[in-house]
Amino acid sequence: MPKLVRLFIVNGAIGVGLGGVFTGMLLWLNIANLGDLVARSPDGWLAVVMLVWFSGITFGGVQIAIRVMSMAEPESGNGGSRRPEPACPSEPVRVAVTASRRN
Repeated sequence: MPKLVRLFIVNGAIGVGLGGVFTGMLLWLNIANLGDLVARSPDGWLAVVMLVWFSGITFGGVQIAIRVMSMAEPESGNGGSRRPEPACPSEPVRVAVTASRRN
């Protein structure tokens, strides 16, 4: 299996596992009475499956993105094309304005 495909599968699985842990903590800590609602509803299992599925997709995508972004080569220099600091600081200039009524 190519290394890139393996990287996606492994990090996606880690993210899905984190999504499952996240859903478990939501239910166990009873955030917003979610645990009680799932336990008392006849279709509570469907809500749990959907929470695990969608949080797994979210956490999996984030985990893959973090891993891919960390593979980049470090940037050289001082962080990019920043403007040099001016030799003398700017000073405010007074401008005369005539008073007028706005309609």
